[in-house]
Amino acid sequence: MTSPEDALHQARAAYEEHTRTCRQCHVDMSPCAVSKLLLRAYNNARRAQGRTGSVMR
Repeated sequence: MTSPEDALHQARAAYEEHTRTCRQCHVDMSPCAVSKLLLRAYNNARRAQGRTGSVMR
């Protein structure tokens, strides 16, 4: 099982890779449906890390 920090890094890397290689996202500067889904996954991972980080302090 991946840690919340690993999930955050993976989600961010997937989103950034997609926006660099997707014609619609990169060239047309208009986010596609996949980009929106990957951004949502990244935001969810970021929120999850924030919740677990506040509990561990």
